Amino acid sequence: MKGSESGVPYSKENRMSMPITIPAWQRLHWQASDEEIVLQFYVFGKFEPIRVPSAPYGSDGLPAGIEVTSHHHAALRQWEGYPLKGAMGHMFKDDAPEAYKLAVDAPEVLVVRGKIKDSADTGYLRDTFGVLAGLLDIGGVAILDPQILTLFDAAKWRRQYLIREGAPIRNHLLILRDAEQDTGRNWIHTRGMRKFGRPDISITHVPDRDVDRAGMLCERLIELQALGAHFRDGQQLDAEGVLGGLTATLGGGYDDPEFNNTSVTFRWSD
Repeated sequence: MKGSESGVPYSKENRMSMPITIPAWQRLHWQASDEEIVLQFYVFGKFEPIRVPSAPYGSDGLPAGIEVTSHHHAALRQWEGYPLKGAMGHMFKDDAPEAYKLAVDAPEVLVVRGKIKDSADTGYLRDTFGVLAGLLDIGGVAILDPQILTLFDAAKWRRQYLIREGAPIRNHLLILRDAEQDTGRNWIHTRGMRKFGRPDISITHVPDRDVDRAGMLCERLIELQALGAHFRDGQQLDAEGVLGGLTATLGGGYDDPEFNNTSVTFRWSD
């Protein structure tokens, strides 16, 4: 269920010949709410002491509410929430060994994080990603996105997000499949919807034969939410091939270890 990229990827080598402006899109289903957008990234490297060149990417700098703090890597290692140690660190080392080595060896870490109010467009994402791209141009070697449990080296991050006409919504999120204990069925769930101020999606009790169908449904649901849609508790949802449809159940919270976010759960029909 890994999403495919569209358009032409950007690389540092062709920056001057083919400049990229990260687009912002209108969230067509957006309605005002009290939900918050949460962003968090770690950028590892040795940074030049100059202004971050974010303007070529269409960014005027970090939006209000998102801040960057600078840390000596040696000091950050002592932090209780340091992400490159323990079970999470082992996961990053196994999944992306080259990026992990670059990150571990980097002398400096910039932490970009904050919360902002729900927004009718994604200008906040364009501005933040423009700064991240600029940091890679002045010494960044790896970016960790803890919300989607992914560590990128600079080249992979550029391929993922610096794409003509903009990276697909799917590239900003993670869709996972896990076996359910005792049922013999599958759990399809997401991480990263906090970037859009929306709950993560959870589809439970999915039989093996319907995993691909549930995965495609999950992609449609995250796209709807990224474009601003809300699901109400108890809302009925028609789904092709699911007898009786699906019912939304709201739950979770930022302290929920499965999502670190609120969630909306749909139970696949028997």
